[in-house]
Amino acid sequence: MRVRAGAALEERIIELIHERGLAPGAAMPTEPQLMELLGASRNSVREAIRALQALGIVDIRHGYGTFVGQASLTGLTTSLAFRVRSSDGIRAIRDLVEVRELLETGLIGEVAKARTSEPKLSALEALVTAIAHDSGADRAFHALLYENCGNELVLQLIGLFWDTYHEVEHLLGEPADRTGDLIANHRRIVDALRDRDSKAARDAMRLHFRDVRARISRAEEEAAAASTTAS
Repeated sequence: MRVRAGAALEERIIELIHERGLAPGAAMPTEPQLMELLGASRNSVREAIRALQALGIVDIRHGYGTFVGQASLTGLTTSLAFRVRSSDGIRAIRDLVEVRELLETGLIGEVAKARTSEPKLSALEALVTAIAHDSGADRAFHALLYENCGNELVLQLIGLFWDTYHEVEHLLGEPADRTGDLIANHRRIVDALRDRDSKAARDAMRLHFRDVRARISRAEEEAAAASTTAS
């Protein structure tokens, strides 16, 4: 299989970043310097830099230069959503939710073992109350749960899965109004953290995802019935 020439140049720029120990936010070599270091044309370097910018590996600040980026996973939301829509949509959503459930169920047990401060518990309770009228409160609740877990990748993955799910959620049809159940279950999670009860925290998180999986199952059954009727 032929490797795209630009891809090879992108890899060489990444290697250069690592070789020089350039941390996120550090200035990259200038365009003429990259041309000389890599033995590449101006257009080739520009194309490679633009491709790396799309991945978050470099950050172009017009008027200031090019800097090493944070390479956040949030930019993958569009690609992941495209993949879900391009395959068996509902089945792909089930796979996505299963991965997120495995991740969060394991994490919440560890979070519950540690002492959660009263200010954080109060903030979580405030977000639970806000779920009734603020569509962003649920996402903020889950982000706050793990903010001190010491793993930035975990936070990015949870955000990625959340954003992707809500971008393709319409494939499941209209949701039933389960706001009351959603709020009650989030309160169970907060109570489990207050009691430092890992098992209760994991059980509450599984219950949270059980409702999501039930909605996916209904959508699968409706899709199967529609397919049977059409044939």
